[in-house]
Amino acid sequence: MESIRSRNLQSALMSLEADAASAGRGFACLFSDSDEYETALIAERRAQGRYQAPRSRWPIVMLLGVLLMVVGTVLLLS
Repeated sequence: MESIRSRNLQSALMSLEADAASAGRGFACLFSDSDEYETALIAERRAQGRYQAPRSRWPIVMLLGVLLMVVGTVLLLS
């Protein structure tokens, strides 16, 4: 009876070890280091278009405003 119990215990331990090994493989990381992960993350975000420059017209409007003030000042003082 003691040998049956030790066999069951041994088979249960082997099964547990096999389950732990397969669970460890399931959580394995695809990247070897953080630089690799960040490079892949940035590439994916660029593919999604997240890093495109905002298309704002404010710089052009501000430049035109400053030019108008300079022209107005030159016309006023001359």
